Amino acid sequence: MAVEIIPTNRKALKINIDTPFYGSFAEIGGGQEVARHFFQAGGSSLTVAKTISAYDKSFSDALYNQGQQGRYVSEDRLLKMLDAEYRQVENLVNEQNHEKLLFAFADTFEILNYQKTNSGNGWMGIKFQLKPNSEPNTIILHVKLLENDGLLQQATIGVLGVNLVYACAYHHKYPNVFLQSLLENLSKDRFRITMIRMDGPDLEYVDNRLLAVQLVKHGITHAIMFDKEGQVQQPSDMLYKKNVLAFRGHFKPITNIAMDIIDQSLSLFKRDENYEQGNTLFFCELTLNDITNQGVIDEKDFLQRVDMLNMMGQNVMVSDFREFHKLTAFFSQFKMKQLRIILGVPNLQTILDKSSYSDLDGGIMEALAMLFRKNTKMYIYPTKTERDAELVSSKDVFLEADVKNLYEYLIKNKLILDITPRHIDELSIRSKEVLQLIGEHRDDWKKYVPKQVADFIIQKRLFSII
Repeated sequence: MAVEIIPTNRKALKINIDTPFYGSFAEIGGGQEVARHFFQAGGSSLTVAKTISAYDKSFSDALYNQGQQGRYVSEDRLLKMLDAEYRQVENLVNEQNHEKLLFAFADTFEILNYQKTNSGNGWMGIKFQLKPNSEPNTIILHVKLLENDGLLQQATIGVLGVNLVYACAYHHKYPNVFLQSLLENLSKDRFRITMIRMDGPDLEYVDNRLLAVQLVKHGITHAIMFDKEGQVQQPSDMLYKKNVLAFRGHFKPITNIAMDIIDQSLSLFKRDENYEQGNTLFFCELTLNDITNQGVIDEKDFLQRVDMLNMMGQNVMVSDFREFHKLTAFFSQFKMKQLRIILGVPNLQTILDKSSYSDLDGGIMEALAMLFRKNTKMYIYPTKTERDAELVSSKDVFLEADVKNLYEYLIKNKLILDITPRHIDELSIRSKEVLQLIGEHRDDWKKYVPKQVADFIIQKRLFSII
């Protein structure tokens, strides 16, 4: 059954005349694009208490940052805008004893300049009531604008803002519907929502981790990130001027080998001349394919793995990247320092297979150029096919004759480095085999995972353990 997509002007009109929403619009940078839709729709006097565009930075600081300078396109500035505007609307309406549902909408955007030397991005949010005289809820999101024209970017901001206000009024009970409704009257190639967070008394049922992973599932963004506490974070804020190590795995469960990979790769990076203590982030990456079954996300399984990784002090990333060169391309868009991709010998073998790049005009040459971007290296963890088999490292991969010279170049320039393992006797044990032992209720699974992980699995009764 097809879902009717309501045009933007009709959405604004419905908010104006069919809801008790009443509040203010504060917009920085992108202009009064959202408020304009509500004015043009008609009936705006029932909804719009005030609009403001603090375009000058000194006015923005005076209004929202106690006169102090600070970042203007940031989550911190957005939250200060929402708090200040909502407080003003609340004080006025309470004096007049209106039965309104109060809200404050705000956005702060950097759009393309005339020379097109920057990139469009910004923050958008709303603080709103769903019951009169109740505590407000808050929804914030970060948006990356993709169009190569400032006016088109402004138009996207306007439509997205109306979609957000409308979703708060009509879709707040259904987070997945809420999320998809933000795309209405827009195409995905115009923008990315890289982070969304919902909080408040009427939204306590929302798990922001599940909401964030839906962004990836629906193609609204390519990757989302959680910090060590499981809080959804905006990638560019986490990665800014950081050294990053990224390790893709199943983590079901976290094995001794997985922790050895993490510890030994960090140890290897500490010997790098570019290492900076306190400025290095490690990400355990899960792919969308790994957490879905026939296109459906196993929410319980996904949250169990995130909780387990957070318990072990790890940041988590979820992406839709199958190919490693797309993963490095994602990281390259941020102002990072160094990037280290950690993988095992089997994945390295796949990377060096020419048949993996039939979709690229430049074949393996193009793929390797994208993979080994500036300040990027690969750390390779060895493997064993069987318990008593010999160790297989980066030196043992099979290479076609015309790939050998490329590979030797990478090795000679230390772009591929081997990790020295500590648990050699467990290298042939895969996480799926440990999971099978857990499922069979055999106690010997515990020797293949860290004690903290074993205790956590037992305490939380994970992976169908009895």
